Amino acid sequence: MSRILPPLVSYKEQKRKYRIFAGVWGLAILLVLVFVAYLFIARSGHWLVQDDPFNHVSWIVILDGQSADLERSDYAINLMTQGKADSVLILGRRVFRDKNNADFYAEDMIRSGAIDPSRVYLFRHDDPSTIEEAFSILPWLKQRNADTVLLLTSAAASARVNNIFNTLGGGHPVFITSDVHHYLYNADNWAFEREARKIWLREWAATLNSKWDLLNMDTLAVDLKKVITPERLQEEKVPSVSIQTEKLISIKDAIAKQDSSMNASDRKDTIPKDSSQKK
Repeated sequence: MSRILPPLVSYKEQKRKYRIFAGVWGLAILLVLVFVAYLFIARSGHWLVQDDPFNHVSWIVILDGQSADLERSDYAINLMTQGKADSVLILGRRVFRDKNNADFYAEDMIRSGAIDPSRVYLFRHDDPSTIEEAFSILPWLKQRNADTVLLLTSAAASARVNNIFNTLGGGHPVFITSDVHHYLYNADNWAFEREARKIWLREWAATLNSKWDLLNMDTLAVDLKKVITPERLQEEKVPSVSIQTEKLISIKDAIAKQDSSMNASDRKDTIPKDSSQKK
């Protein structure tokens, strides 16, 4: 009996030490995973944003897709009034039968009174993606020997757009991007806002997809016969888009207005006719 008990006690002691050892390692791995998850959540929002410093650019390209606040147009106006940009190219997709977003953007920009119309160019297109937009305007920018081009897009798309244009452009011209702030996406706290989480997920999917599309893709060759030339704003009349709005009134005012019109009609009907009128 004495020969059996010592090995049994030793086995239980080893098993207890193994459980402690495994528990410590498991806790350490869990803490590492939590730390990695924290870093990913804290930094992955910033990995989508690329904010390049600059003093002056020859061209600003406003990509389509800005919100109703026109934050990209305001950003471009501010740069041009400060003398940090020479010209602006506005891209816009067709949104109605004969209406284009570029016309809306240009009209608002000219209405500000701070921009010389001769420095504004419009490029109307139906390109469904950023890569196809790059294919459309890169040849024209290369033809004009543009030096540095600032691309204005949403903050969460800036790193992706920067990579697409510089990959296809081959370093000429040099494309840079800025962090155009908007309340819908904040890289610091995107995980706590519903719309920001949707933007984060969509942009990461678009980034991975663009990486796949750019595999084995070389610098875009320029065929001068196929260059699409944007229209200069001074050479054309931007279609004015007027939207008529009807003033809303309260239910109480509407009832009072209806009652007053009915009373006026009743008084008109009760006025006696002059019997002395000649027939």
